[in-house]
Amino acid sequence: MAELRKALDLLAAGDWHGAHAIVQDDHSADAAWIHAHLHRVEGDQGNAEYWYRRAGREPSTQSLEAERDTIVAALGR
Repeated sequence: MAELRKALDLLAAGDWHGAHAIVQDDHSADAAWIHAHLHRVEGDQGNAEYWYRRAGREPSTQSLEAERDTIVAALGR
């Protein structure tokens, strides 16, 4: 869980690639959710939808900021 929180911290700091590297190597549903979010940030909705499916979640319709807050809360930060 600490690595996933680190990925979100990197994203918040503007390091998309660093965040992506973390979730790319984690096969958990939570990592897939963050991975989907990262591709939304990137503007690649098709790739994001793939990762939402891997996470077992519907694609988010929230703003990027709201979804990030939802992920942080779900991780128990």
